Amino acid sequence: MGRIWLAIRAFFLILFNADVARRVGEILAARKLPTPQREGVKRPEKVTQPPPPKPIRSDALTLLATLQREARLVDFIKEPLAGYSDAQVGAAARDVHRECGKVLDRLFDLRPAVLAEEGASIEVPAGFEAERYRLTGNVMGEPPFTGKVAHHGWEAGRCEVPSWSGTPSASLVVAPAEVELK
Repeated sequence: MGRIWLAIRAFFLILFNADVARRVGEILAARKLPTPQREGVKRPEKVTQPPPPKPIRSDALTLLATLQREARLVDFIKEPLAGYSDAQVGAAARDVHRECGKVLDRLFDLRPAVLAEEGASIEVPAGFEAERYRLTGNVMGEPPFTGKVAHHGWEAGRCEVPSWSGTPSASLVVAPAEVELK
C-alpha cells in the first residue's frame, strides 16, 4: 500500500512541479533507476562478450579442398565421361575411391553406427534416437521395434577437418589453378 501512495504523490509532484518533472524525466531517459539490492548479496555484473568472428571459410569447403588435393575427387566428378571406356573410368574410380577413403579415415575415423551385419535382425529400443535409426517399411505401433538391418549407418570417431590458413579473397577456392612455367 505504501508504494501506491508514493506513486500517487510522485504523479502529482511531476504534474505540478516542473523541476521534479525534469529530473524524473532525466532519470528515466538515462535509465538510472536504482535497483534494489539485498544486504550482503552481490549481483553478478553483466558481461557482454563480442560475438565470435564469422569464419573466413566454411569447413565444408575445406573438406572438399582436401578431397580434391589428396584424391582428385572434384576432377573426377566434373570430368565428362562420354569419351572414356568403362575400363578407363573404372581404373580412375578405383584410385579416387582408395584416396577418398584414406582422407575420410584420417579426418573422421568412420565406423558403423550399429554393430550388426546387413540383413541381420536387430531390435530398435524404446526412446531410440532418430539420428541413429531410420525406420522404413511398415512402421506401426510403439517401440521397441524388431527389423532387419538394411544399412548399418556410419558414425565418426572424430572430426579433424584442417584449419583454413589462407586469405579471405581465396576462401572460396577449392583447388588452385596449376600453371606450368617454361
